[in-house]
Amino acid sequence: MLIILVICLISACALNSPELRREQSTKLAIDAGWQSVTLNTGSFYLAAFVPPTLQHAETLTIYIEGDGMAWVDRSTPSFDPTPRDPLALKLALSDPIKNAVYLARPCQYVIGADQQNCGQKYWTDSRFAPEVIAASNQAISQLKSRYQAKHIRLVGYSGGAAVATLVAAQRDDIEMLVTVAGNLDTAFWTEANHLSPLTGSLNPADAWQSLQVIKQRHYVGGQDKVIGVSVARSYTDRFDSGHQPPITVIADFDHHCCWVDRWPQIVKSNFSDAH
Repeated sequence: MLIILVICLISACALNSPELRREQSTKLAIDAGWQSVTLNTGSFYLAAFVPPTLQHAETLTIYIEGDGMAWVDRSTPSFDPTPRDPLALKLALSDPIKNAVYLARPCQYVIGADQQNCGQKYWTDSRFAPEVIAASNQAISQLKSRYQAKHIRLVGYSGGAAVATLVAAQRDDIEMLVTVAGNLDTAFWTEANHLSPLTGSLNPADAWQSLQVIKQRHYVGGQDKVIGVSVARSYTDRFDSGHQPPITVIADFDHHCCWVDRWPQIVKSNFSDAH
């Protein structure tokens, strides 16, 4: 029994290893022909993956990752928020329009000197702090300039949806805001799940007035027990009646399954008619 316990502990440590998580995500991108870049925003270094064949995009789609491995368990913060399952990266790689790039959250994937300012608060209660949103906004501007884009489509997964929404509220070049299993009302989410408030963070739902003119589409899994449809509805309820952004609930999906498999079809069928 002791040997089995030791093997299990070693396996768990290996699974949680930041090095392994970085290697797996990088391999996923490289196998698809993408390359890694690092964006210096002054306050943080943000990792990104981009396709070398993409030289110019009139409308650039930027996928923003979720919270990643923010916590080891309900009471223990992680030492590194690099995701175990980079779902936003997988969505970006499967985008059939081929004008997509991927942007990680602050402190994901980076190592050494690039871990500047990477305190645990930036993936716990301050994960959506003003300085985090400012850094993400600056990184998006750098990607826009790199590809000489005129318009930006933001796609945020889970906590990345909160970042995408808060960034969109500060820009005038957002062609569309798309969220997948998005944490769109953090105050409602923490209260509903009996979690500690994100005291150092901005709440995307509070930015609704600046988002009224932006085309939006929000996707939620009907089986999602992490961030359910009630969170999206709490966000859209902020908007005036008759002008609420559309929510698409896919009954058999949860927080992880089965977005990647269905994503090319969702993009082709729905992105062009958001309102």
